[in-house]
Amino acid sequence: MTIGFSLRAAVSTCAVCAAGMLIVTSPVAAEGRSGTDPGAQGRPSATVPQPALLRREGTQVRLRSGAPETPDVSALSWVVADAGTGEVLAAHNAHEQLPPASTLKTLFALTVLPSFPSGIQHTVSARELAGIGEGSSLVGVVEGHTYRVSDLWHGVFLNSGNDAVHVLAALNGGWTQTARQMQAKARTLGAMDTYVVSPDGYDADGQVSSAYDLAVFGRAGLRNPDFARYCSTVETAFPGNGGSTFEIANTNRLLTGADGVEPYPGLIGVKNGYTTNAGNTLVAAAHHGRRTLIVTVMNPQEGEGFEVYEEARAL
Repeated sequence: MTIGFSLRAAVSTCAVCAAGMLIVTSPVAAEGRSGTDPGAQGRPSATVPQPALLRREGTQVRLRSGAPETPDVSALSWVVADAGTGEVLAAHNAHEQLPPASTLKTLFALTVLPSFPSGIQHTVSARELAGIGEGSSLVGVVEGHTYRVSDLWHGVFLNSGNDAVHVLAALNGGWTQTARQMQAKARTLGAMDTYVVSPDGYDADGQVSSAYDLAVFGRAGLRNPDFARYCSTVETAFPGNGGSTFEIANTNRLLTGADGVEPYPGLIGVKNGYTTNAGNTLVAAAHHGRRTLIVTVMNPQEGEGFEVYEEARAL
């Protein structure tokens, strides 16, 4: 994905005018032009002369007459985008570089998912579980047990399991190689604010992303059927001891309605996260009629731990 900005006066099906674009091009094509709208077949392409709009501080949105005001939310950075066209409908500090927490697992999945068929089975070694950060979220991967790759991905998306990430990264050539591949993948997608140190999103010096980049990752992920299926799974069985299984549930409360958070109608999922440095972060996508919207929220400054869901709901 490359970055371009629409200067059109209106978007026919939306109450707000486009503040920018998340645009799919090939890396080669991106070198030769500023970008084209992937949903623009049969209509004029967006013009893209000023890629500085979303670099500005503060909220960027052009409301049509009669449209509701932009919600007053406390997040340090957020983006609302159309997943189909790539249009950024509204944003606040879109390119501010912040710790992403487990929302970085979206980039991990984009990078590693295509490499291993879901039915492959793998027996976990102690070496593959070494180095998991203290206090990490875990799904319960155990040394010596055999798992399908699909089990591990369920652990990544539902429980945000850093143990599952470590095993998949080991299969992918190791922690450092996976981080390098994720960095390269981010750049090919046009995500220039992201720097990868720890593939699981665990706090690490220099590791940052942005609400814009996370929207890019979410949009790209939803185009992968496996990614879309995993991120929207509410609950599933995970292998346990002696051939048994236990239930794991998605920790995205907007999807599940857990802990008193009201489920959001039409929600697809994507990925939530939390670390001490990042605060609460969220990439969410929902169907609205014939369109799909992506919302990214980074580090609300007010409310309790579930405020990230309410601010995403408001946006």
